[in-house]
Amino acid sequence: MGAMFLSNEELGKKDDDHKPAKIPTIRPRWSAATGASRGKTLKRVAVAFALGIFVYLFISNLPTDVPIRDRRRPVYRPEPEADNHRAPAPIPKLTSDRKPPKPNAPPSGPPPPGPPPPGPVPPAASYNGPLVFQKLLASLEAIHSTGGTSPVNKNVLFAAAGLKSAALLLPMACQMGAELSNYVHFALIGGSDIGMEELRAINGIDESCQVIFHDARPDFAATSTTERLRQGSVRALRYINNYMHPQALVVDASGSEHDYFLAGIRKQAPVLGIPLIELPENAHSRLAWITKLDSSSLAVWDKISIDILIHAPAATSGSLIHLLKSLSAADFSAGSTPHLTIELPHDVDRATTEFLKTFQWPPRRSHIPSHPRQLTLRHRIPRNRLTEEESSVRFLESFWPSSPQYSHVLVLSPQAQLSPQFFHYLKYSVLQYLYSGAAVNQEWDSRLLGLSLDLPTTHLDGSKRFTPPAGKGATEGDKSTPFLWQAPNSNAALFTGQKWMELHAMVSNLIEYQHQTPSLPAFFTQKAVSKRYPSWLEHALRLSRARGYWTLYPSEVTARHLATIHKELYRAPEEYERELAKDTQGTTAELPVSRGMLFESLPNDGRLLGFGEMPLLLWDGRTTGLPYLDDAAAAYADDFRRAVGGCQALAPGDLVARKSMGDLFCVRDD
Repeated sequence: MGAMFLSNEELGKKDDDHKPAKIPTIRPRWSAATGASRGKTLKRVAVAFALGIFVYLFISNLPTDVPIRDRRRPVYRPEPEADNHRAPAPIPKLTSDRKPPKPNAPPSGPPPPGPPPPGPVPPAASYNGPLVFQKLLASLEAIHSTGGTSPVNKNVLFAAAGLKSAALLLPMACQMGAELSNYVHFALIGGSDIGMEELRAINGIDESCQVIFHDARPDFAATSTTERLRQGSVRALRYINNYMHPQALVVDASGSEHDYFLAGIRKQAPVLGIPLIELPENAHSRLAWITKLDSSSLAVWDKISIDILIHAPAATSGSLIHLLKSLSAADFSAGSTPHLTIELPHDVDRATTEFLKTFQWPPRRSHIPSHPRQLTLRHRIPRNRLTEEESSVRFLESFWPSSPQYSHVLVLSPQAQLSPQFFHYLKYSVLQYLYSGAAVNQEWDSRLLGLSLDLPTTHLDGSKRFTPPAGKGATEGDKSTPFLWQAPNSNAALFTGQKWMELHAMVSNLIEYQHQTPSLPAFFTQKAVSKRYPSWLEHALRLSRARGYWTLYPSEVTARHLATIHKELYRAPEEYERELAKDTQGTTAELPVSRGMLFESLPNDGRLLGFGEMPLLLWDGRTTGLPYLDDAAAAYADDFRRAVGGCQALAPGDLVARKSMGDLFCVRDD
């Protein structure tokens, strides 16, 4: 067969010109043998002719437009993907590789000829060679000044594979970059063949956009298999993380993005410890507020959890059903749907029972694919009415933070009706006021007891109407401003996990003290909170006054986008129901819930004010400053210790505020 693979010049010659070098000297004696020899010769000629045609077609179809591969660029060898249940594999380093190409080189030519299909046909997605990121190195090496080698920095990454998703993300990335709070990056990952400059031009991105662009697409992206592109998304994120350590990764999850990209990112981001923010449909209007957050806030996006707690009084089906319907209509696209706990009295009316049979939580339209049941119903056994002590204990035992730092609870009265956007405000405010760099550096988080969703109309003692303070530099026609008040709220307010634990400890110590003391001093028997409010609110006020804590209240404009409290549905707390049988909460007009956009109601184009920019009120409504608030807290804590007794022996170090309340309830040798 070796005689069949000849040079190109001799492919067209006849077989007679290529006789074997050694010719047999003995010729066959029978004529039949001669015929057989000629048959073999014809077969050889036919085989040689067929092989010649094959070689000719092979050589004539060799590609001439395939560029020489640059092996100096970063090359990723196929390796086992990281497993969520194992430690991540080491991130490959950038190396230069001048070895010859692997056998699985790019396609060597066009597909076999056939009838041309109608219209242009894209290249077959068949390439599955080693992953090479030819353009990623230069942009990553240029960001060394952003502190990307440190696990904690100011880098935030937007990433997309589809062009539609890129068009959705780019405006938000530019808006975040304009705040100058983060180093904002945009990475194009996937199989598109558009140039980065063309991508920017199509989306109207000019030099004013404060975003760093990265081309994280592998070589031969347009002809790569879907599996190769998925692996490329994983490898690109690992490589970017090595240089950038983004504090958050923002992607489009509205349905426009490629499935292979989301699958790879969703698997790899948790392994690398990168919080993943998946934007829903119409995120540019629904979640525009995330562009105002810094990297410290976004870094805990998927760590915080918010529970909802409702205590339903007896025979009030109308108020509870209204509240639950408003919750079902709320937009929870800013995070996972909260766990809901409903505390039911012993006597539950029939309307409530029938409604709860079909009540779905999370709502059926929730973004959670598996729809896990996150509803807890608790039905009280005792028929007798609760006392002040029992009511406070029952309330505080209804929730316990799994993580004091990240777990919080939203307490709702059945009188409340929430707007569809309330959860966005809660998450925005929690991220800004508890976890932002400014909050942590200035210790704002240590002062915040909670966040109210409604604007009070009366003082806590119920004696007079409450008038919200005017903001600094406010005009006569615009006095609406958020403010800080020592007075807590029981209608619709979020309490931080750490402060809930402190309130739990205070009530526990106080109950123990009451049981050990024959008669309580006047300090504890005099109530500052009206009996129109539940008894636990008195304890929350004591905690705020002793520690100098405050509750953040929204401006009147913002409150209209959050909640309304229905006065006509008011029921006195169970522990005070007999005393207030003929009492009502008055006819004060309630704020109607607005259907406008929440983001538009916030001052300064959606930016939340800092604590230093808001008015500060003492518990009785008087305007004050931080130094005087601290002095008032120290004086109240001293009176508290004197009322409990035994604190005069405490050393100065023991007077420091303790989460266990050990500095207020002193150890006594009884």
